[in-house]
Amino acid sequence: METTLIQYLIICPLVFIAGFIDAIAGGGGLITLPAYMIAGLPAHNAIATNKMGSTMGTTAATIKYAKDGYINWKHCALAALTALAGSTLGSNLALILSDEVFSIIMACILPLTAIYVLTHKSFESTKEPFSEWKTIIICAIIAFFIGIYDGFYGPGTGTFLLLLLTGLARVTLDEAAGTTKVINLTTNVTALTVFLINGKVILPLGLAAGVFSIAGNWLGASAYSKKGIKFARPLIIVVLAIFLVKLIVGFIGN
Repeated sequence: METTLIQYLIICPLVFIAGFIDAIAGGGGLITLPAYMIAGLPAHNAIATNKMGSTMGTTAATIKYAKDGYINWKHCALAALTALAGSTLGSNLALILSDEVFSIIMACILPLTAIYVLTHKSFESTKEPFSEWKTIIICAIIAFFIGIYDGFYGPGTGTFLLLLLTGLARVTLDEAAGTTKVINLTTNVTALTVFLINGKVILPLGLAAGVFSIAGNWLGASAYSKKGIKFARPLIIVVLAIFLVKLIVGFIGN
């Protein structure tokens, strides 16, 4: 498929902004996927090419979080494997289930999630941390189910991971941020591989967007390391609000 200069001018700046947000609070796909659609790409090409850019950006953010010491590899190893399995299953579910089913589920979950974010002064768990093995198992279970979601639908994956890892697995916000990147990178690579095999990725546009995504993600990860929760909380709330509006508009449009 041939691309035009205007498509690059629409997509690349928005991918940069999305990368910055995604590195801190997740939800970058809420910006990037519509950008590809606005630029006139067919749905399958938009999803596939978007996945290439987000994979490149998430790789940069993961490296930055690893350098800053936010990744507990003992907790991430099994989670990466279950995320891989979940993403594969989710991709196959997408072939037999409609997105309307997931949209209805998310429309119910999002307001509850927003209430949780607004009523908790800190994402840091006030409860006693679990034992290492229990933490590993819970992280792996979370990764599996979020992997299914990411393979089937996608937007908001990082945000939900942050909330679940801090709320259910009782890990610190810093560790949750690092673990989120490892899991998200795994699911992105899995989906991107499928799209590349099927020839759905527009490589020149995907690579160009990927460069902007890397820049945005790296700056976002750097901002997180300096400001942490001061950046994470408001961005998570904004991402959830945008996601809910997007779902409502989708319902009205149907």
